[in-house]
Amino acid sequence: MKRPLIVIFTAIVLDAVGIGLIFPILPSLLREVTHTQDVAPYIGALTALYAVMQFIFAPVLGALSDRLGRRPVLLLSLGGAAINYLFLAFAPNLWMLVLGRAIAGLTSANVAVASAYITDISPEDKRARRFGLFNAMFGIGFILGPVLGGALGDYGLRLPFMAATVLNLCNLLLAFFSLPESRPPTRGKIDLVSLNPLRPLRWAFSLKSLWPVLALFFIFSATGEAYGICWALWGHDAFQWNGLWIGLSLGTFGVCQAAAQAFLPGPAVKWLGERGAILTGIAGVCTALTVMAFARQGWMVFAIMPVFALGGIGVPALQSLATRQVDDKLQGQFQGVLASTVSLASIVAPLVFSSVYFAVGSHWPGAIWLTVACVYALTVPLVLGLRFKPSAVRT
Repeated sequence: MKRPLIVIFTAIVLDAVGIGLIFPILPSLLREVTHTQDVAPYIGALTALYAVMQFIFAPVLGALSDRLGRRPVLLLSLGGAAINYLFLAFAPNLWMLVLGRAIAGLTSANVAVASAYITDISPEDKRARRFGLFNAMFGIGFILGPVLGGALGDYGLRLPFMAATVLNLCNLLLAFFSLPESRPPTRGKIDLVSLNPLRPLRWAFSLKSLWPVLALFFIFSATGEAYGICWALWGHDAFQWNGLWIGLSLGTFGVCQAAAQAFLPGPAVKWLGERGAILTGIAGVCTALTVMAFARQGWMVFAIMPVFALGGIGVPALQSLATRQVDDKLQGQFQGVLASTVSLASIVAPLVFSSVYFAVGSHWPGAIWLTVACVYALTVPLVLGLRFKPSAVRT
């Protein structure tokens, strides 16, 4: 594997570990600073704030990466993540948590720029596999991050955030010293009008062929937000899990996701085609969510994880398909638009799913997963209606 890929994958692992550290103990932190037990609305609001900032700035940073290079924008995003976790580690009240999440959202170009970076250095016939490995790095991070965060959180509520700060600083140093630029920056004059975050979206929506792809990314991202919002709350309410067990459940999910995304996307696309791989992923996720909704014992959640992980084979296939919709010179802008679409979903979904959990959590916590499965099912007609462009042949 090329050295830049190793560096970017390592950076993604460290980034995912830092994110995963906070999931098991964020509800406890919010209970401490808000002095209330029902913190689902606060989790939803903080997550939505992060997404609002990302929605505004991610497409801008993606376009800037086309002009200034991937490397400086990626370094900026990693520095912002370290500042965010520093705020979380020492915040004595809610407004400092809000400020930290706003800073993190403003600089969170990691995924968009890293995706553009991989596109820059990957021929089309290798993109599905490399995007699968890219997503697997998040799975590996979520193997370690939640377990470590849950264990540290049981000893000290702020320890996971301190650990996340250190990890992101290491991530920044790794990228600074080891990650080369993936494409020559144009260094052209930046048109201030192009910094309008809605302009890339207008460009994307002007191409009708992109609408189904953007809708799929929106729905997949919206359903994915439910896990970060509701998993720790559901684990505590349904099974009385402490931080460690919440972390272990998320870590097990990470193991299954990493294995599925590292080894299955390439063969799945070869055997089933891109459409079949995406539909198989949807079926796996909906089946697992239904089981989780009715689970009465915690072991059932661990048992269904391999089926849940099948969802991981569809996203790399969709990502590979998406890269074929625009020219290579516009990949940074397009990846920024995709990140903006993800962020738009991340604005709406936390508010919706936290409100749903607030309504059902005290009576039937698992009902949240049936809601997610129903939303996920909306993607089936979109996938069936997709039109595929042929892959370009590279010499």
